[in-house]
Amino acid sequence: MNSRERVLAAISHLKPDRVPVDMGATPSSGISAIAYSNLIGHAGRTDLPVRIYDVVQQLAQPDMSVINKFGIDVLDIGRTFNESSDDWYQIRMANGASAWYPNWYHPVKQADGSWLTYDDDGIRILSKMPAGATFFDQTYFPYVDGYPFEYSRLDAEMNRIMWARHAHSPWDHAREDDFWVKLREKTIRLRNDTDKALLVVCGCNLFEWGTFLRRMDNFLMDLMCDQYNVERLLDELLKRHLATLEKVCNAVGDIADIIRFGDDLGMTTGPFMPPEIYKQLFKPRHKILCDYVKTHSSMHTFIHSCGSISLLMPDLIDAGIEIFNPVQTNAYGMEPAFLKREFGKDCTFWGGGVETVGTLNENDQSKIRDQVFERMGIFSEGGGFIFNTVHNILPDVPPQNIVTMFNAVADFNNHI
Repeated sequence: MNSRERVLAAISHLKPDRVPVDMGATPSSGISAIAYSNLIGHAGRTDLPVRIYDVVQQLAQPDMSVINKFGIDVLDIGRTFNESSDDWYQIRMANGASAWYPNWYHPVKQADGSWLTYDDDGIRILSKMPAGATFFDQTYFPYVDGYPFEYSRLDAEMNRIMWARHAHSPWDHAREDDFWVKLREKTIRLRNDTDKALLVVCGCNLFEWGTFLRRMDNFLMDLMCDQYNVERLLDELLKRHLATLEKVCNAVGDIADIIRFGDDLGMTTGPFMPPEIYKQLFKPRHKILCDYVKTHSSMHTFIHSCGSISLLMPDLIDAGIEIFNPVQTNAYGMEPAFLKREFGKDCTFWGGGVETVGTLNENDQSKIRDQVFERMGIFSEGGGFIFNTVHNILPDVPPQNIVTMFNAVADFNNHI
């Protein structure tokens, strides 16, 4: 099997020739720029640039030589943009190492060593990375004091939220006149040039946009106390998401294999809301999004949701979600054996292969290897598994541990 066949077989719960592997195909299954810098230095490949394609989370875009070295089976089609060295400029990361930002991104360093981004007026602060930190935090919440009477300004306010304003590729080019034509042309080229499965990241967040606009504390109270305004906002978001989905499906729906949605619905102790609230407010709208994709494309539906979401998974699956990431196995009700037993026939787990915090960042090579073998044994039974860490590989993960992890994956695959 080639990589694309392998990934599609796993999603279809057929037995692939080996467990497929991801690193870097999504901004929730990637690697921090600092960890990546350390990894290529460890491998003696300091000639490779550290390109920070996701500037909010400070994630690196792995070079194809690294992708091939570790047997990665899937690619983000966004990597076909910003391909020239002229698209980037050099910066220093929090650890002092060299890296590269896309030319359009220019945070401003402060006297205390922190970094800020500003709105077009140069006054309103949109996000902040404190001195020594390794990612940006949102600082501007347009509806923090209440919902608007009408939503004619919603697009403008959404564009002030860091996740949209400083979006990773390909969405940093979305306002260009020929973007959709280029997206199709570049995706066709990538499909012709590689046998990897192809993934398009397409947000379509619902719950999270509520928290981005209203702030988390307010929106959580709204779910219980102001459902009228929650539904008004969700319907406005849904209209915009469907308009984007129409363009995505027209451009790459017959070329990309997977479309990735995002909505962090869980904490470590359980979902952010009772299942009844999810079923009432979010499930019908998630179903509309999934139905649109399935009707207008050949792509498989993937959702990134952190935390404990097992109580919501039956409804998410019923709404049309096929793939779950990052599979936060250290959260309540997210134990690997339980998840596989309860939901393994109905979905694919994309992640959960090793704990990024508590295993991968510790100097215990045997623990890393043992956990990789254990998780792969549980999740890969009967297909429905793509190996990935629990969320992104963080800056504190030593490079030798990453090598140990991928060696363990290769050894497991060599014995199945």
